[in-house]
Amino acid sequence: MTEPILSIQGLSRHFGGVHAVDNINLDVLEYETMALIGPNGAGKTTFYNMLSGRLRPSAGKILYRGRDIAGRPPHYITRLGISRSFQINNIFTDFSVRQNVEVALTALQRKAFHLFHFASRDRKLHQEADAVLERLNLAEYANTRAGILSYGDKRLLEMAIVLATRPRVVLLDEPTAGMTPQETHRIIDLIGELAAGREYTFLITEHDMNVVFNLSDRICVLHRGQLLTSGTPEQIRANPEVRQAYLGEEDTP
Repeated sequence: MTEPILSIQGLSRHFGGVHAVDNINLDVLEYETMALIGPNGAGKTTFYNMLSGRLRPSAGKILYRGRDIAGRPPHYITRLGISRSFQINNIFTDFSVRQNVEVALTALQRKAFHLFHFASRDRKLHQEADAVLERLNLAEYANTRAGILSYGDKRLLEMAIVLATRPRVVLLDEPTAGMTPQETHRIIDLIGELAAGREYTFLITEHDMNVVFNLSDRICVLHRGQLLTSGTPEQIRANPEVRQAYLGEEDTP
């Protein structure tokens, strides 16, 4: 068995007497798609904030390829290869779609200080940005102001920005929140295609169980800050504890 790309060891975050995340131990394998589910208040956002460097753990380790990154700042973690999308659109609405991707590419190359002078004149950067947009079926909108995109296309653009940072691990926070059924199917297909290419490891938090069961190789269930259980979609669907704690079903004989 190969070494996990992420190994979470005894990870905890306490806010006073509240144990938002409490002693989580979890290995994430390279190229798998793992969903992290649980009711509101289960600790999912706190867990993501620690993985992405936005929150320092109270205890525990986050090993990325064997290196402990717990407590390191977001820019450091992003440059190592872990990038995150957010539940709320995180784009520059007054810039073009291409410029949004160029921002991520330029920051990755540590040239953010002269960001837009650099981006506006660099042909190679344009080509890299266009390649990312092509991959996410956004090429036709390259020169469109990002603020006038449809909601679904804005979410796709945010994913393009994430992929422009050349991640190995992609943290997706409610990627289909607020989408129409058609937009949701589009995102499911896209993530499925990206996962099949075996370039990325995906961690997904999502309330839509159709998305979770369609995309995941493995599902982890958080409950009151602790890891309740993990398993394949079939195992999670059949687990009576999960059905009672999260799916809202009573176990029947």
